[in-house]
Amino acid sequence: MTSVVLEEIPDRVSLAVDISNCRGNCTGCHSPFLKDDIGEELTPAVIDALVGENWGVNCFLFLGEGQDLPALLSLAAHVRSLGLEAALYSGREEVEAELWQAFDYLKVGPYRPECGPLNNPATNQRLYRMADGTPEDITFRFWERS
Repeated sequence: MTSVVLEEIPDRVSLAVDISNCRGNCTGCHSPFLKDDIGEELTPAVIDALVGENWGVNCFLFLGEGQDLPALLSLAAHVRSLGLEAALYSGREEVEAELWQAFDYLKVGPYRPECGPLNNPATNQRLYRMADGTPEDITFRFWERS
């Protein structure tokens, strides 16, 4: 599933795309169907078509990372080659170093009902923006809105 979202990445108009084969196991998962291998394969040609159909987006958001790291890294590079920023929502606590370099925005941490989502100051999840190769925690940007 795809949708244009305005609140997932601060100050960005993001084209959000669900990625199946989720490695997470979050209690209270809002999309448990993404644990399965479902949907159309995401390829550079599919990304090109989606971007073409959604004029005005400036960020491509991968909602999940699947289980094929080399393919994900290649798709992130393709997104960036289009002049868009690349963002990834991962439900894992720790991610591979390559992901930090491949994405402009990276959310880490599984959803924990007792901690709440990103807009809850008690959340365990964090959204980072890469600034000159260094992750900058911008999670607080969600708290300003609530």
